[in-house]
Amino acid sequence: MSKTTVVSIGFLLLFCGCKKTVEKIAENAILNAMTDGQWIVTSFKQNGTDITNSFSAYKFQYYRDKTVDAIKNGVVEEKGNWDGDALAKTTWANFPDAIAPIDLLNGTWQINDNGWTYVIATQTTGTEIKNLRLDKQ
Repeated sequence: MSKTTVVSIGFLLLFCGCKKTVEKIAENAILNAMTDGQWIVTSFKQNGTDITNSFSAYKFQYYRDKTVDAIKNGVVEEKGNWDGDALAKTTWANFPDAIAPIDLLNGTWQINDNGWTYVIATQTTGTEIKNLRLDKQ
């Protein structure tokens, strides 16, 4: 093997290692943002109808093990799972035994905008369109 080939392979391995490190740092930053504090629904529209008030008693606590609690008036009412894909800008939630309004959060959401303290997302299922905004308290 030529010296140039060995150096090229070395740089390739270094680059791949750095890319995975950067991805891991980004994933940890997202996990830290999601799991540090509780979140509330500050806007929820279903087919253009504002039903935000249905969520007024709820707070959501996300955990690093990809579970989430729906807390109503200080008591865990529902337990679910969550995850996200930073590259695809999607997140999903599943509250298996939930009833309205928590069941409306189930499924995959397209993230339209986000920051360290808010997430704005849309979910389209057939002809139904849901718009959601979560803010960290």
